[in-house]
Amino acid sequence: MSNQETIKKLGTGKLLIAQPFMRDDFFKKSVIFLTDYHPEGTVGFMLNRPLRMNVKNLISDFPEFAAPVFAGGPVQRDTVHYLHTAGSILDGSKEIIPGVYWGGNFNQLKFLVSNEVIGPHDIRFFVGYSGWSPGQLEDEMDETASWLVADADPNYIFHNEQTDIWKQVLSHKSDNYSLLTSMGDDIHFN
Repeated sequence: MSNQETIKKLGTGKLLIAQPFMRDDFFKKSVIFLTDYHPEGTVGFMLNRPLRMNVKNLISDFPEFAAPVFAGGPVQRDTVHYLHTAGSILDGSKEIIPGVYWGGNFNQLKFLVSNEVIGPHDIRFFVGYSGWSPGQLEDEMDETASWLVADADPNYIFHNEQTDIWKQVLSHKSDNYSLLTSMGDDIHFN
């Protein structure tokens, strides 16, 4: 598939998968869920960079809660975002794909967590985000073919071993990509 065909598949609710031999150490073997794709720019969250912290470490008045926290990306690392399954009961949530919502009323979220209406398997927290200015992602894809595009599924976000999601998503794309996931990082040794 040509770079232009891949670029045409970009959109809100899609996954960006780092090409197997991407050289950027920050994004190497990453999977990014695009939550906002517009001519004004693109926003997404890395699904496979868990941090060793609890949401209470980030937000002191948050209830005790064992939900995973991830590095969302290199932009605005002083912000916290969340994807969840509770859009029908959390005001202000934006549905990205069926069953996956972004954001919403934070005070209401704390109340729902305190009352165990939302459990750790219903939400993922992110520190920072991945972002591209207008045309930047398309240029990156056209010039370097750094990313593959795939359809997202709630299972990739909430019911997956997050560190293995890169291999899983590539394996679902085709047998050719599945083979590449078993190769080492240094192409000279493959």
